[in-house]
Amino acid sequence: MARPARGGASYRAVLALPHARNLFAAAMLARLCYGLLGLPLLLALQQGTGSYAVAGTATGLSGLATALLGPLRARWVERRPPLLMVLACCYALLLTALAVACAVRVPDPVAVGLAVLAGACPPPVGPLMRTLWGRLAPDDAQRQAALSLDTVAESTVFALGPVFGGLLVAATSGPAVLLGCAALVLTGFGLLSAALRRSPTDVRAAAGSPKGTRSPLRIKGFAALLLPVLGAAAALSLCEIAIVAAWGTVTAGVLTTLFSVGGVLGGLAYGRREWPGSLARRPLVPAAAGAACYALPALLYAAPAAGVALLLAGACTDILLITAYQLVDRLVPEGSRTEAGAWVNTAFNLGGALGAAAGGLLVERSGPSAAFAATALVLGACTLAAALATLRLAPRAEAPVN
Repeated sequence: MARPARGGASYRAVLALPHARNLFAAAMLARLCYGLLGLPLLLALQQGTGSYAVAGTATGLSGLATALLGPLRARWVERRPPLLMVLACCYALLLTALAVACAVRVPDPVAVGLAVLAGACPPPVGPLMRTLWGRLAPDDAQRQAALSLDTVAESTVFALGPVFGGLLVAATSGPAVLLGCAALVLTGFGLLSAALRRSPTDVRAAAGSPKGTRSPLRIKGFAALLLPVLGAAAALSLCEIAIVAAWGTVTAGVLTTLFSVGGVLGGLAYGRREWPGSLARRPLVPAAAGAACYALPALLYAAPAAGVALLLAGACTDILLITAYQLVDRLVPEGSRTEAGAWVNTAFNLGGALGAAAGGLLVERSGPSAAFAATALVLGACTLAAALATLRLAPRAEAPVN
């Protein structure tokens, strides 16, 4: 892991950069709450309302608020860095209030309202950390390795978080785990803010920018970048629902774990090598390869085929996300990069929600085979649309924007 390949940078060298370890460790602790929260939130709401339907609706609305307002929160933090701790304190207070409300069983509208308000407040740790990597890493090779390491670490947190969250709920209760998540938020973001204050001025500048910067959506080529990201998330949700319908929840749990394993292996392999070709078109390669992977269970309707497809698609998806973050650094000027990174997250989250909704309808009306076929078609269509939109953007993406 310490030795780079074909001109790439090593992960050890990336972590040896000044202030990198403190910032990265604090960011990982802050992210841990987000990985743990999903199942405890659902179960705490179910305990508080007595209804899985209400709990599911509240959890869904909370996630929607998190996704849709993510770029706005990132813009605030990018322009006024002290708002990072303000958001963290608000988020922790709302999680605490929600835990108490669920424990004492307040009226359903109060619990749902608190859940939605909490979903509107999570501070943008992932987009901010990726902007900081852009400042910490002195060249493209180290920046690629840093973004790969960061993406793999984040994927690991979100893969293992639900497991630990479920174990903690089994050992205590949903409201108790929510209180623990609130403590994690305060600790993680407190350490991240402290690490930022100790960082050099040029690094801190990544978390602060003047007003008047453009929205990333108005930058040529950026919106097209979001299409394959959205398609990859939709494809994953579609595939997961099709697997559950085809072979049951136990098989689905095993197979979807392969997606995370593939993501870790693919991300680590990508970050350590130097890759040829235009960076502007590079995301299209893993996106197209991912569409081909998802076509496998549609052509060969068997659980092993779906497992291979998810393993390879996981690698393609993490590489797609890493290349998207690289392009954010190339296409988007300073002052808007944290917001741009949040838009990538929003595209992925919305794609997952849309894929889940479409997957349920397809499975109910046409069966799992149709859902598997739709998985490949959705990602393929998004990739094709992105390819048509980026045909003339390669020269722009090869020159860094300051």
